[in-house]
Formats: sequence, structure tokens, C-alpha cells
Amino acid sequence: MSNKTQPARGMRDFLPADVRKRNYVIGIIKEVYEKYGFEPLETPAVENLETLTGKYGEEGGQLMFKILKRGEKLDVSQGEKGLSDLALRYDLTVPLARVVANYKNDLPKFFKRYQIQPVWRADRPARGRFREFYQCDVDAIGSSSMVVEAELISAVCEILQRLGFEDFIVRLNDRRILTQIVKSAGISEEKSTDALVALDKLDKIGSEGVEKELIERGIDESEAQLFVAMFEGFAGLEKANESQNTSGFDSFNQAFLNRWEEGFDENDLDELKTVKDFRQLISFCENISANQYIKIDPSLARGLSYYTGAIFEINVPDLAGSLGGGGRYDGLIGMFGKEQIPACGFSLGLERILVVMEERGMFPEELERASADVLVTIWDENSVGESLKLANELRQSGLRVFVYPEAHKLDKQLKYASQINVPFVCVMGENELKENKITLKNMQKREQQIVAREEIVQEIKRNADGSSASRK
Repeated sequence: MSNKTQPARGMRDFLPADVRKRNYVIGIIKEVYEKYGFEPLETPAVENLETLTGKYGEEGGQLMFKILKRGEKLDVSQGEKGLSDLALRYDLTVPLARVVANYKNDLPKFFKRYQIQPVWRADRPARGRFREFYQCDVDAIGSSSMVVEAELISAVCEILQRLGFEDFIVRLNDRRILTQIVKSAGISEEKSTDALVALDKLDKIGSEGVEKELIERGIDESEAQLFVAMFEGFAGLEKANESQNTSGFDSFNQAFLNRWEEGFDENDLDELKTVKDFRQLISFCENISANQYIKIDPSLARGLSYYTGAIFEINVPDLAGSLGGGGRYDGLIGMFGKEQIPACGFSLGLERILVVMEERGMFPEELERASADVLVTIWDENSVGESLKLANELRQSGLRVFVYPEAHKLDKQLKYASQINVPFVCVMGENELKENKITLKNMQKREQQIVAREEIVQEIKRNADGSSASRK
């Protein structure tokens, strides 16, 4: 295939069948989000560069698509600052924070929004990973209560259940737990971010890879070894839990909390609050259908630097990477204004969901239906008006109608109807026009009948119901 006809690397075209599947998934996501009281929001594709920089950590800054200045504004002598002042949005969370800070007086105290729009990242394309992709975000602003986390987890789990997923896991952790582990390993606060960036790659590069990267980032070898050993200890706890033939994740979750609680400093008020919050979230989740999917994973780090509390990620066995993730980011909105406003969100990755559903054959059969219910033929140039009139009558009754645009031979029009899988064809030849009747062809049964013009809608729907019943 010529490069001239291909989209840019990491970008894609979506043909009608693809769009139907995307719309199906997006429709369920919207329906569930709205059922939980979330409202829609949209923001521009382009943000001021200063809005986005410094919010995503080291990797995020490198993957941002920056827009070159034009004309007189371009000043090479100032370096990067003189080259760019805008960028394509990297995610939907930072734009949301900007919106909340900007419209704070116009929004309710507890603002719940969902946003389904594309984002752009200069990433290396791979299976389920693209440079332009949709995020399906849901966020709750204004409350520090762990009810928020429980509701977000519940909504996202309901979406995946509605789509047909049964084997997903919601991995759960807390940035405050990670901070405490970093501290316990003797790693300095200045190197804390480096430690978490390396840890976030544990499932990709393994313990040895993480230890090597920690050392490369300037962390002492003994500290790196202790840090990795702590997570190997947690993995051992999980294996011990499995060996006791316990079912589900609840037993491990409680075992982890008990182990962690044994070692914390009773005089550390922040750690006491973290323990309380985490136990409360686990307790809240026992009251929702998502409980069976939730598993504490102390190695979960999430690469974005703006997280301040609970973090989560959704995984399925046959996909490297996650179907989505999120967490609490109580400090982000305050970066755009004077007031610190608590916030928590979850983002589903539409593209990865579609990849897994396609490979597993999870889409309903009706998405494969033809683009129209009926094709109306054109007998000759003189009968065009009658064909358009009939098409209009059929559409008014709720049918989807394709009018063949040219007065070709009837065999050619019927062949086209077969190609696009239209189940019924309406033919109005000279005799039909004189007698005010229509020849109705059932393309699936290869049958035809003469029908009075005033009865055509009823007859098409009756035949369509019969065809559906026979397929069942």
C-alpha cells in the first residue's frame, strides 16, 4: 500500500463497521456514566503549552505533541520557548482541572463530569497503543470522601460487565503507601519520583530490570535492592494466600492491610489516615457489585505525577497494559488557582477495549447488519420522482432506506443490493406504477411478491420480523 494513501503513523481511519462498534461501546459508557449522575463536558483539542507542562512527569513531557509557532512569533534564538506555545492535549484530566479553576463560581460544589474525546501522545505505536486515541474519563470534583473512589470503581466495573467482560481485575493502591515504602527503603525524597517511575515498569521489565533502572537513576544499590525486595515480599504474601485455597481477592486484601498495619509508625498521622482511608474504601466496595474484581497491588505506581492518594488500574489476561486507570489528584486544580480542590477520576481506554472485544468476538451480531433495511430501485429517468416519494414514505415509518442513484438495469441494482446485504428491495416498474403496486423482493429468501402501495410498510416489517424469528 502506498504511503500516500496511509494515515500518519499511529493514526487510523475508521470505516463504517469500525464506527458502529466504537459507537456501541461509547453508547454504553455514556449510559452508565449518566446513570451515576455524571454530566458531559468537552474541551479544546489544543491547550496552551504552559497549561500542560509540568503536570505529567518526565515521560509525559517527552511524549507531548507540541505545535510549532507560525510567522513572526517563531523565534529560534529563545530555544524551545520560542518555537512553541501550544500543544495537543495529552489527557483529559489537566484540561478538566483548568476548566474547574476557570469556572469555579459557575459549577456546583460537587461537580461530576464525564468526557469522551481524543488525546494525542508521541508514543511508539503497538498493539492497542496509538498516537491518537479516545479516552473515556469520569471525574468527581469537590469531595475527599472515599465514597467517590467506590462510585468510580463501581461505574467502570458496570461498564465492563455490560460490554461482556468477566475476567478483568481492578488493581488498587495508594500513592501514600508507595511514599512510605520509598521512605522505608531509605530512598531520599528527591529520588522518590525516580523510584516510582521505575516501579511502574515492574510488570514489563521485572524485578532485575527495576533494580537496574533505580541504580541508573542515581539510587544507591543497597536502597534499590531493599526497595525491590519489599515488593517481592508482597508477592510472597500473595502466593501464601493462594496456597491456603482462599477464593477471590478479599483474603489477600485483608492480609496485605494487616501486614502493612503491623509495620507502620503509630505516631505518623499521615500514615494512620492512609490506613483508615484504604480500609474504608475496601469496606465501601463490599457493598457494590465490583467487590469481586478489586485487588490491592502494592507495586501499582501509575506514571503520572499528579496523583496524591488512591490509584487504580484495570487489566485483563490477554492484553499487555491496561484497559484504563486513574486515581485521586487533590493538588492538581490548585496549580491553576489559589484554592486546593479535591478530585478523583477514572479513564477507560476506548481503543484497548475495542482491541480485546474484537479479538474475543464480543460484539453483538446486530452491529454487522446492513446499512439500510430497504433498497428502492429506479426504473427509468421518468420514475425518479416516484422512487424518491416511496423512499420518503418508508423513512417516515422508521425504516432505513437506500435509493439506488441511477437508472441502471434491474439486475445491476439487485446485485448491488446483495453486495451491501440489504434484506429487501422495492421495485416500481411500468406495470407497478400503473397499478399503484410494488414488487417486494426478499433478498435473503430469494422470494418476491406484489404488494399494494399502501400496504408496503406493513409487509416489509412483517417479513423482517419473520426473518429475525427464523434466525433465532
